[in-house]
Amino acid sequence: MRRATPVTTLFLDIGGVLLTDGWNQHARERAATKFELDLAEMEARHHLTFDTYEEGKATLKEYLDRVVFYEKRPFTPEQFRRFMFAQSRPFPEMINLIAHLKVSHGLKIAVVSNEARELNLHRIRKFKLDSFVDSFVSSCFVHIRKPDVDIFRLALDISQAEAAQVVYIENTSMFVKIAEGLGIRSILHADYKSTRAKLASFGLRNDEGLIDETR
Repeated sequence: MRRATPVTTLFLDIGGVLLTDGWNQHARERAATKFELDLAEMEARHHLTFDTYEEGKATLKEYLDRVVFYEKRPFTPEQFRRFMFAQSRPFPEMINLIAHLKVSHGLKIAVVSNEARELNLHRIRKFKLDSFVDSFVSSCFVHIRKPDVDIFRLALDISQAEAAQVVYIENTSMFVKIAEGLGIRSILHADYKSTRAKLASFGLRNDEGLIDETR
C-alpha cells in the first residue's frame, strides 16, 4: 500500500482556530450596543467596504470613517479602535498544540488568513503568534483574500512546500474544499480535541503533552 507523503508544513487560519474572530458580526453587534449605533446601518456600510480593508487597500481610519465616523459621534475613533482590538481572545490549547507540534515534528508554520492590517498586527503581537509562525500570508499583506485560490498557491510558494506535504486547519468549509482542490490535506476545525485527533491521523502526534507556558 502506498504510504502518505509526510507532513512538513501546517497552514493555519487565525480567527476561529488560534484566536476568536477579530471583527465578526457578534463583535459588531456588541459595538453597536456599547456605542449606541444603528446596527443595520453599520452592517450595510461594513459590507460595502470591509473586503477592501481586509485586502490592505484601506486603512483602519478609512474603514472607520466610512462605517462609523461618517457623522459626528460622542466617542472618539481611539475609543472605538480599543474596543475592536479588545474583542480578540486566544484559544490557548490550540496555540500550545501548534507550537508543540512545530518543535516536536520540525514543521514549518504558515498562516493563511483574511485579516485587516491593523487588527492582524495587533493579534500577532498581542498573542505572540510570530513566536511559532514562520510566515503570515494575510490578505492585508498579499492583497488577495480567501476564497481566491491564489492565496493558497502563494502560501505554497512562500513556504516552499508541495501541496501533498501540507495540512491546512480552517473553520470554514468552503475554504477547506478550495485547499483540498489543490491537493492540500485539510481539517475542518470544530474543536481542539477533534483537530488534535485528526492531526495524529496524519502522523502529527502530540504524545508528549502540551507545552505549559501561556502565550
